[in-house]
Amino acid sequence: MRNKRTYPILATLFLVFVVQGQDRRERRAKTSFENYEFIKAIRNYENLVKKGTTSPEIYRNLGDANYFNANYSEAAKWYGLVLENDTEPLGTEHMYRYANSLGSIKNYEASSAVLRKIYERNGEKMGMTFEGFKRSIEEKQGSYEIENIAINSIESDFAPSFRLDGIVFSTARDSSIIYNSTHNWNKKRFLNLYMATRTEEGRFRRIMRFSDKLNTRLHESSTAFTQDVKTVYFTRNREKGKTFGRDSKGISRLKLYSAVFEDGKWRRIQQLPFNQEGYSVAHPALNKAEDKLYFTSDIEGTQGQSDIFVVDIHPDGSFGVPKNLGAKINTGGRETFPYVTEDDILYFASDGHPGLGGLDIFAVDLKTIESSRIVNLGEPLNSVADDFSFIINPNTKKGYFASNRAGGMGSDDIYALTELKALDTRCFIHLAGVVKDKETDAFIQNTTVTLLDGNGSIRDETHSDANGEYALTTECQETDYVLVASKDGYASDKRTISTGTMDFSNIVLHLVPEDNGTLIGTDLTKHLGTNPIYFDFNTSYLRHDAKMILEKIIAYLNTYPKAKVEIRSHTDSRGHRAYNKVLSQKRARETLNYLLSKDISIARVSSVGMGESQLTNRCDGTIKCTEKEHRKNRRSEFILVE
Repeated sequence: MRNKRTYPILATLFLVFVVQGQDRRERRAKTSFENYEFIKAIRNYENLVKKGTTSPEIYRNLGDANYFNANYSEAAKWYGLVLENDTEPLGTEHMYRYANSLGSIKNYEASSAVLRKIYERNGEKMGMTFEGFKRSIEEKQGSYEIENIAINSIESDFAPSFRLDGIVFSTARDSSIIYNSTHNWNKKRFLNLYMATRTEEGRFRRIMRFSDKLNTRLHESSTAFTQDVKTVYFTRNREKGKTFGRDSKGISRLKLYSAVFEDGKWRRIQQLPFNQEGYSVAHPALNKAEDKLYFTSDIEGTQGQSDIFVVDIHPDGSFGVPKNLGAKINTGGRETFPYVTEDDILYFASDGHPGLGGLDIFAVDLKTIESSRIVNLGEPLNSVADDFSFIINPNTKKGYFASNRAGGMGSDDIYALTELKALDTRCFIHLAGVVKDKETDAFIQNTTVTLLDGNGSIRDETHSDANGEYALTTECQETDYVLVASKDGYASDKRTISTGTMDFSNIVLHLVPEDNGTLIGTDLTKHLGTNPIYFDFNTSYLRHDAKMILEKIIAYLNTYPKAKVEIRSHTDSRGHRAYNKVLSQKRARETLNYLLSKDISIARVSSVGMGESQLTNRCDGTIKCTEKEHRKNRRSEFILVE
C-alpha cells in the first residue's frame, strides 16, 4: 500500500517546480528587457500575463517595451494598468510616456490630464490648458503641405540633412549585406548613411551609399555639414575596434564624431571631446555662423530622458563646455533631433511638450527665447505617430522630416514639406471667461474687462457680450498680470494671473452689487434660500445645523461689506411671557457672539429678543400643537437694516 504521505510530498514538489518555472520565465523576460531585446521581452511578458502572473513591474516593462517600439496603443494599456492597480505609481519618466501614448491614440484630454499631474507633482504650472492646446493646433492648420518621397525603402529612413544639391540621410535598407544581423532593440537592421541628389525640378534622380569611410558595421545617422561641405558631424555607436563598444551596463551608447573631406575622401574621423562614458551624445546641428553645435544627450543633469545641449566651437576648432538649453525647451520627456536655421529658429522633436502623440515637432526662436513660445507645428506635419528630424530652408520654405505614421513605405519614412504660412513664435496668453452677478449668478453684459501688466499699464481691454462672455489676448511677460472687471453699480473684481501659464479658459469674474437698498427689511435666511436658525426647547445654545446656516450669513456679510443685519430671536408660546422674553434675548446674544467670533464688526450687527410676540403659526397656547409645530417658533431671523 502506497504511503499516504507520498501525495502531499508530490504535490509540494509539483508546486515547487511550477514556482521555479514561473521564476525562470520572469527572469527570462526581465533579461530580454534589460538587454533591450524588446520584441522578445513583449512576447515573454505577455505569456506571463496570460498565465496569471502580474505585477506593476511587468505592466510597466510591457508599457516601456511597446513604447520604445512605437506601439503606443499597447503602451497606454499597460501604463494604465499600473495606475489602475495603484500599488506602485508611475514615476515622472513613465508618466510622460503614458501621456504621449494616450495622445497617439487621440485621447488628448486624458493625455493633458496626465501631463497636468506631472506638473503638479513637480510643483510647477502647466504651460497650456487642454483648451489652449486645441486652439494652438487649430491655428497651425494649413501651415504645411507634405509628400512622401521616392527615396524611401521598406526599412527605416530618417534624419535628412542638406548637402549641396541633395540630402544625406540614415537608412537600414542594405545593412544585411554588410552585417547579417539585426539590432535587438526593435529587430530593425543596422543604419548607414545614404545620399540622394535632386534634379532642377526638385525630384531625386540618384540614391547611393554616401561614404564607405563613414559607413561601418555600426549605426551611423544624423549628419550636419559645414557650409563649405568640408566637415561633417555625425552620430555613431561607440566603437571598439570594428564592432560595438559597450559600457558597464552592456549598452552601446551613441557618440558624436567629426570627419574632414580631403583629397576626395572623408578622413580624420574622430570622436568629439565632450562625449562621455556611460551617456549618449547624438544628432548634431550647426548654427549659421558655425560657432555653435547643438546636440541631444542624456548626460548627467538632463531634465528628462534626453535634452538638447549647445557647445561653442572656438576659432581653433576646439570646443567649449556643453550647456543645457534649460527648462523652457527641455522637459521630463524626450527632446531630440535639433535643427537650427540661419534665422536662429530651433526646430526639435519632443514627447514632453503637449502634442498629438509620440514625438511631435516644435519650434522656438533662440534670439528671443524667454519671450517666445514653444510652437507645436500641428497637423499634417505632426501626427499620432513619431514625427522627427525636421529640416527646412527658410529661403525656399521647403524641407524634410521623418515619420513612422501609417501609410508610409517603411517603418520610418522621409517626407518632403512646404511651409505655406510663416512661423510665428511670439508668446501670447489667451484669457476667456464670463462675468456673473455674485448674488444671483446671472450673466452681466457690457462689463469692462481690463488686463494690466505688472506696472499697471493696460495690455488689452474688452467688454462682455450679451452672454457675459469676454476674451483677451496679449504677448507674454515675466511679471504677473491683473485682470479687472468693472461696471457701474457694482464693486470691481480683480484677479491675479500668474506667469508661466500660456492659456486661461473659463475665468469667472464675479461682480457684487453696491446697492442693497431693495433688500432692506428682508429676512436674509429667506433671501439666501436657507432655513431659519432653530433652537431646542428651553435652551439658547447653537446647534450644529444652526452654525452651518450662520456660515452662509457670514459669507454674505463678507461679500457685501456695507450690509447690516438685526438678529431677531423668538420663543414658542409655552412658559411665562416674561421668561420667554429673557430666553429670546439669550438666543439673540448667543447668535450675535458667534458672528463676532468670526470677525464680523459689531457696527454691522445688532440683536433683540422678541419673546413669543411674533409666532409663525396658530400655536398661541389656546390649542394643542405638536412639538414640530412649536419648534418653528423657536428661531432667529436676520433682518437687513440701513
